[in-house]
Formats: sequence, C-alpha cells, structure tokens
Amino acid sequence: MDKQEALDRRYLRMARIWAENSYCTRRKVGALIVKDKMIISDGYNGTPSGFENVCELDDGTTKPYVLHAEANAITKVAKSNNNSTGATLYVTASPCLECAKLIIQSGIKRVVYSEKYRLEDGLELLRRAGIPTVFINIQDVDIQQN
Repeated sequence: MDKQEALDRRYLRMARIWAENSYCTRRKVGALIVKDKMIISDGYNGTPSGFENVCELDDGTTKPYVLHAEANAITKVAKSNNNSTGATLYVTASPCLECAKLIIQSGIKRVVYSEKYRLEDGLELLRRAGIPTVFINIQDVDIQQN
C-alpha cells in the first residue's frame, strides 16, 4: 500500500467514526474535507441547525430538508476563514447529484468514498468535471487498522 492509499484509508475511517454523530436512522454518513494533510471541515447528515434531530418521517422516508454530510462540510468551511480549493473530500457514501454540484463549485479536486450510493449520477458529474473519484470498499476500512 502506498502512502496516499494509507492516508485515504485513515481519513475514511475517521469519516466513518464522524458519521456516528448523525441522528438519522436509515443511513449515517460522515464527511471530512482535507487540505494539505489538515482536516479543514467535517460534516454528517442531519437536519439544519435549530431543527429537531429527527431525520425521518413517520413512514421511514427521509425528510426533504435533511442535509447530506458533504453539504454540511462544504457549508461549514464556507463559514470559516478556510477554503476548499484543491482539497480532498472523504465521504462514507458516494455523493448524490446535488452534492456533486456543490463539490465542483467549492473547488474540491478529489473525492474518496467507501460505499456506493444507489444512483451514480453524482459520480458521473464529478468525472465529467475532471474530479477524480476513488472507491475504497468500506469492508476494507477496518477501524482497528493502523
């Protein structure tokens, strides 16, 4: 394993742990934005600030205003003195189409993910924009690894 792959696995493990902060029951997703080997932002899926921490409706479907982990991380860095130009996004599930648009606009230059989302239109858009996407199987990202 080369140095970059070792870093990718380490940050994916951290994103996986960060996903545990989510109050969503259907799926917990975590994201980290890393620039120059520093975590500059983090996010997990959930409701906007000030809303109740309940992500699903009574029928089990996700509420329409739940933010994805990538969107939370990107908006958090937008509110800071940092910027995500040239950064890598580590996310536990591949980005949807809407998050892919945010990733492109935010200047993120690489996306590493560990679980395939049911739709691949987000990944297709990222590839069309020239943003490399790297899949590392979540079963291979063991929390106990060094």
